[in-house]
Amino acid sequence: MSKATKYLLVSLPTSISPSNDHDEALTALRSGVTTDLGTVTPFPIPEFKIGTLDALVQQADELAKLENSCEAVVAKVGDSLKTILEGDEAKVSQQKTVNDKPVDQYLKTFTWNKVKYRADKPLGELIDTLQKEVISIDNDVKTKYNQYNQVKTNLTNLQRKQTGNLSNKSLTAIVPPSLIIQDSEYLETHLVAVPSQLNKDFPKTYETISPWVVPRSAQKIDSDDEFTLYAVTTFKKYSQEFIHRAREQKWIPRDYKYKEGGREAEQKEVERVAKEEKKLWGEALRLGRTGWGEAVMAWVHVLALRVFVETVLRYGLPLSFVCGLVRTTPKLAKKVRGSLDQSYSYLAGNAFGRDKKGRIQKDDSSTSADMQAAGQMGEEDYSAYVCYDFEIN
Repeated sequence: MSKATKYLLVSLPTSISPSNDHDEALTALRSGVTTDLGTVTPFPIPEFKIGTLDALVQQADELAKLENSCEAVVAKVGDSLKTILEGDEAKVSQQKTVNDKPVDQYLKTFTWNKVKYRADKPLGELIDTLQKEVISIDNDVKTKYNQYNQVKTNLTNLQRKQTGNLSNKSLTAIVPPSLIIQDSEYLETHLVAVPSQLNKDFPKTYETISPWVVPRSAQKIDSDDEFTLYAVTTFKKYSQEFIHRAREQKWIPRDYKYKEGGREAEQKEVERVAKEEKKLWGEALRLGRTGWGEAVMAWVHVLALRVFVETVLRYGLPLSFVCGLVRTTPKLAKKVRGSLDQSYSYLAGNAFGRDKKGRIQKDDSSTSADMQAAGQMGEEDYSAYVCYDFEIN
């Protein structure tokens, strides 16, 4: 992605304009953010059904937690997309849309989704709906991603068996059936992968590492850069001891049972799992794309509710406010807040004062009392006006 973007949702009472007019208040808000710091666009928020003050304070707390959950889900789904697309940032960026729009365009043209989240419903009901939706998105994407990951791992293991070395690859296409003793009451064939550095000593030692190894039974089957594969015959009674002693010699016993048609069945299994992996990749990608967009949409609606609830708590009734979306950068966000503080610190009453040079400064004792009254106790970045910042990556 290009230069990082930071957004601020700012709500101010329309009383910041002499006429108390909505449009004039928006113009006043724009004047508080110069073009070198960012741009301001209207962010319309409906008026919702308001309950008691206690309910609003509790809902403010619930919404703060829900916003954190939304942000976490958006990040997790984004990570899943990144894994599915093997870290290709350009391709990942193409998948990150909301309602088929780039995030920036969606935010600039935001309207409350009255179909999914009916504005005539009580606030508590809307919060509950959004919470359930976010949990559902998280579970759906996680389930599909885990399903894809499991099949991908299975395919990787199958492919490794086709291409690994003689200590771990499939032996179906390597071992001739005639070398394996079958249906014998007393004898058994063992396959042993011997590391190259130990290969010279193997013919001299294999007969004596355990009792009842058939003399001169070792037959070389195949070799690669790391191992040589041998077949050795022992009496069944001493098979487990031979396997144990072989491991002590740092040889690798291979578990192999001859099966008619095994080679063809193995190849078909690789093809089947490869086909399933491709199908699940597409499903995981589609679900990741839609899940990310829906999670962002839910997040933005939660932010809108946070702004509304905090606006009621901060500015009181009758409700008359203007909300704007400030688009800036992480580096400039602090300057934007400083500029807005200069213009609207008076909204906090005694919570903000000025130093000897006329610069805005906070009165911590007054701020603490105001925060408690506004239901914002515990928020670190208190301001004289309602403001929430966020980044969507």
